[in-house]
Amino acid sequence: MNILLNGEPRALAAPIKLVELLREEGLGERRVAVEINGEIVPRGRHADTALNDGDKVEIVHALGGG
Repeated sequence: MNILLNGEPRALAAPIKLVELLREEGLGERRVAVEINGEIVPRGRHADTALNDGDKVEIVHALGGG
């Protein structure tokens, strides 16, 4: 299965849930904003949201620092 992740092509094993993708990206415990195909996915739906071939996923997370 292929998706676009933050504008970059990414091959994934199917099926996969959004929460699993976040874990693979090292973002499982971080506060992130996620959009799939132009729709915001609330944090409470990350575990229930399945990714599909061709999805466009945007993940934004805050970086701390000074």
